[in-house]
Amino acid sequence: MKRMFRRSCAAALGLALAAGGAVAGDCTGYVAGIRPSTQYNHAAGNGFLAVRAGPGTGYAQIGELYLGDEISVWDRQGKWYYVYCMAGQCQAPLWGNPTPQGWVYGSYIRVGGVCP
Repeated sequence: MKRMFRRSCAAALGLALAAGGAVAGDCTGYVAGIRPSTQYNHAAGNGFLAVRAGPGTGYAQIGELYLGDEISVWDRQGKWYYVYCMAGQCQAPLWGNPTPQGWVYGSYIRVGGVCP
């Protein structure tokens, strides 16, 4: 009975994921691969990960994330991810509004869970 229940649950989950893909916000991660904020230099682009208004460097910077900040991922376009700051220095940034949300380049985040 348990085995049959597990199979039916696994099948239902598989169908749900195949039909709708990842659910926004089910994917969380951390900012990685950038210099620590102790080496912060806004003009030089050091010590932060730019949060942008759109998925590309041609979009305006609207916020910053810092090494180790926890993020939630809501969307993806190629190598760009739409994220929301959940915890860390991003809640009291050195530049921009607290708790930014916007697009970041995926090479600087480490994510897990069910991602878009």
